[in-house]
Amino acid sequence: MDSQKVDAVVIGAGAGGLCAAARLAHGGLHTLVVDDKDRLGGRASTEEIDGFKVNIGAIAIEFGGVFEETFHTVGAPLDIRAPEPASSFFIDGKVIDVGRGGWSLLLGQLTKQASRILEKFADARSGNLPDGRQSTEDWLKGYTSNATVHALFRNLCAAIFACNAAELPARAFLTYFTSKGAFKKFGFCPQGTIGVWNSLGSAIRRNGDIWLGTPATSIHISDGRVEGVTVLRNGERVRIDTDLVISNAGPKATVALAGSEAFPADYIAKVRNDLRPAANIVINVASREPLINHPGIVTFGKTRRLCNMANLSTTCPELAPPGWHLYVAYAVPVPALGDFDSDAEVALALEDLREQFANFNQAKILSIRVMRDDWPAQRSCAGYDLPRETGIEGLWCVGDAVKQYGNGGTQACAETAKIVTDAIFAARPRRSAGRV
Repeated sequence: MDSQKVDAVVIGAGAGGLCAAARLAHGGLHTLVVDDKDRLGGRASTEEIDGFKVNIGAIAIEFGGVFEETFHTVGAPLDIRAPEPASSFFIDGKVIDVGRGGWSLLLGQLTKQASRILEKFADARSGNLPDGRQSTEDWLKGYTSNATVHALFRNLCAAIFACNAAELPARAFLTYFTSKGAFKKFGFCPQGTIGVWNSLGSAIRRNGDIWLGTPATSIHISDGRVEGVTVLRNGERVRIDTDLVISNAGPKATVALAGSEAFPADYIAKVRNDLRPAANIVINVASREPLINHPGIVTFGKTRRLCNMANLSTTCPELAPPGWHLYVAYAVPVPALGDFDSDAEVALALEDLREQFANFNQAKILSIRVMRDDWPAQRSCAGYDLPRETGIEGLWCVGDAVKQYGNGGTQACAETAKIVTDAIFAARPRRSAGRV
């Protein structure tokens, strides 16, 4: 078996892995990224279907915050176009653009109990939060029985966290909307979401390598310390010696690669008992006739499973052939944190689309992807995240199973990468970039 030595190995070329690798490489560590897929981005990548650039998972990239700061730090361009207006609500066939009025304007139109709900948001901003055991649905029931308001909250939970309001802790929901990004400012990449990952990949290659189509087959541990990774490269096993491994494959897969016996018992218990993978359904749709003219993302009111939809080609016409409109709709099954019938849930989502848009039958469905099980929408739902430390010296996890409490999206993954790499550099001398 061939062997090589590098400063760091990152397993998984998703959002957290690429952000971590870019920071490591920029900080002077010769970094190798390996991924079993043949393209960057993991569950937030892009594929081409019939001339359309179709996103597999995430489409909206937040401005500001750690994600954008990562690109600036490592010198990678971030090509994002912001739709205007960015987000609205689609209720009873009408687009409601709340603009700067936000929650106050929207809820004020729907329920007389709006002031009570808004008071609780104000309390949350002051740090007065539920204890984490109460669900968002049960929390909301304490202030309103309005069915449309409950539907909106459910669809916001679904759109952001890939779960239902009955499954998301109210503490996590309120934390996100009062102290995190909350997708106030976001944009789409005109190359598809893979465009941002290709840009970050170029920054990594200045002081490292990326091996696609190269699965990690094992992580080597000795006396509580990581010693390397074995990968399958062009059909041959290659041993990569290193004392630093960052896994973007999720805690469950990370344990499987190293063997559960290598980890502390309390960490194994967390992996087995605490993870709550979340699921969603991604439907990419093309049409000659516009389905909706709003250029950004709309969140729906009362639906069976459909939660939101993005109009991509109005802001980024490069994503579709001339004369076509490109949309992506998201739905979340019931339950999203447990077992469900994929075919039945997809059928309900399509029924919603036909109901919401009278001309939907003229549209062309490009792809339907159910993200679940070992390829979930979130490796663990917000409020059920594991630590980034694994109990093994030199082995860390990043990504959407080890987020900061109440965060979500690619922003949350980028944040885990910054936290981990900051800790790594604080514990070792910093080198100048460019070492090979």
